[in-house]
Amino acid sequence: EVQLVESGGGLVQAGGSLKLSCVASGLAFDNYAIGWFRRAPGKEREIVACITSVTGDTYSVDSYRFAISHDNAKKTSTLQMNNLKPDDTAIYYCAAREWYGISCPSTSMYTIWGKGTQVTVSS
Repeated sequence: EVQLVESGGGLVQAGGSLKLSCVASGLAFDNYAIGWFRRAPGKEREIVACITSVTGDTYSVDSYRFAISHDNAKKTSTLQMNNLKPDDTAIYYCAAREWYGISCPSTSMYTIWGKGTQVTVSS
């Protein structure tokens, strides 16, 4: 069974940090681009960061605060989030797409999604 499972969410004060993990199973992780997305209450889903499989190129909506990495051997992607703000409160999802491109795929192209992990930042 192909599956993505997120963990690491929780409640943190503004200015704090969290490290989210996404563990994949049932897929050849080396061949997949991984994206982290979030959906805040009343808002559209938005991309936070992504990483490609072939080149390891990354994208982050805020490179000073959000950093994505992956460990192919562990089939795990990590999203390190620093200096968190109340506006970062959302459900965070990881997603995967078999992908050999240099740049990350567009949001609509991701085919496998996790169930999400809640991140709450208090002021």
